[in-house]
Amino acid sequence: MFSKKLYLLLVLQALVMLAKAQQRPQYTQYVFNNYLLNPAVSGIENYTDVKLGYRSQWTGLEGAPVTSYFSINAPIGTNFVQGDASAFPSSGGEYPQSRLYTQEYRASEPHHGIGFNVVSDKTGPITQTNLNATYAYHLGITSKLNLALGVAAGFSHLNINTALITLENANDPTINNLQASQWKPDLGVGIWAYSGNYYVGVSAQQILPQNLYITTGNSANQSKTVPHFFFTGGYKFYVSDDISLMPSALIKFIEPVPATFDVNLKMSFRDRFWLGGSYRKDDSFAVLAGFNLSSFINVGYSYDITTSALRTVSNGTHEIVLGILLNNRYKLTSPQHGW
Repeated sequence: MFSKKLYLLLVLQALVMLAKAQQRPQYTQYVFNNYLLNPAVSGIENYTDVKLGYRSQWTGLEGAPVTSYFSINAPIGTNFVQGDASAFPSSGGEYPQSRLYTQEYRASEPHHGIGFNVVSDKTGPITQTNLNATYAYHLGITSKLNLALGVAAGFSHLNINTALITLENANDPTINNLQASQWKPDLGVGIWAYSGNYYVGVSAQQILPQNLYITTGNSANQSKTVPHFFFTGGYKFYVSDDISLMPSALIKFIEPVPATFDVNLKMSFRDRFWLGGSYRKDDSFAVLAGFNLSSFINVGYSYDITTSALRTVSNGTHEIVLGILLNNRYKLTSPQHGW
């Protein structure tokens, strides 16, 4: 009986979040894939970047959020793909953005980036799937600084499995009048400034306002999508020839809830493996680790320790990300701009 009440409470919380608060999934390892938050990151690396991610939030709690995603993005532009502004040979030789390349970093040649991502987020009976194609244009605004402008466009599909919802009144019009499956257009934009050892980004998701759960009666309110704004930045510096540190932060603005933020610190050893920690305001602490297994594959894992009221019923949050580096002509073992 207790578990059923807790499940219903979680369902109601999910409905409230969709109506008035955060309507997109959150990630602990967004630093590993900023492309999910900002379309301007499309084509930032000199290879085709593929990511597969899975996040199980508040494990142990029935109906808790589960998020999975697939993303791919790649650069377009001969000057960039065949080398970069550092004028290294198009094949062979050392990649101009290898370790410690920040000492002689030069902005990349102007180029385009394209990509695609699909994100599925399920909470109780509610499943939201977002499919977006992305485009970005990268140009050098100084000899050491690039600016990228990006756009994401696609569709959002929202589905409510009403069979999983049991109410005291089986004829409650709030449930019976719901349009359980909906497709809506989706649009996002972003700006990304980056150099050899830092980045700053601003993006907006879900900027087209849409009604959700349209009803045929007057007894239930319509909920609406709200824009999500993200401000993020990071800085990389070397402690030694082998060890680098990167502090970073993310601030989220989602009306009408108060602004929230994440702060992170990641330590990398020779770009082969990394460890990190993260804090999300009023929500969790997290530990992160990753291994760059080869020039073809890398993997990251994080575990969130819940600090909110849900800590009494949650076993924490697990998130794993698998990265695949296709067309990796310089045999990099680590992202150079994603860090």
